[in-house]
Amino acid sequence: MGALPKQRVSHARKGERRAHMHLTPPQLVACPRCRKPRLSHHACPHCGYYRNRQVFIPRSEKKA
Repeated sequence: MGALPKQRVSHARKGERRAHMHLTPPQLVACPRCRKPRLSHHACPHCGYYRNRQVFIPRSEKKA
């Protein structure tokens, strides 16, 4: 038989324990080249640039 709690955990105590368990919105910044939102420290998915260098070709430009 495994371990069992001695007493019931109250709603307040459960809420205190889970206070940090929440989603945070992503940190978006404007791309300096195309001004569309992108993740900080990531290449822009719209234009493919990171730190004024093109690191990949976006899919929309590949088809054209």
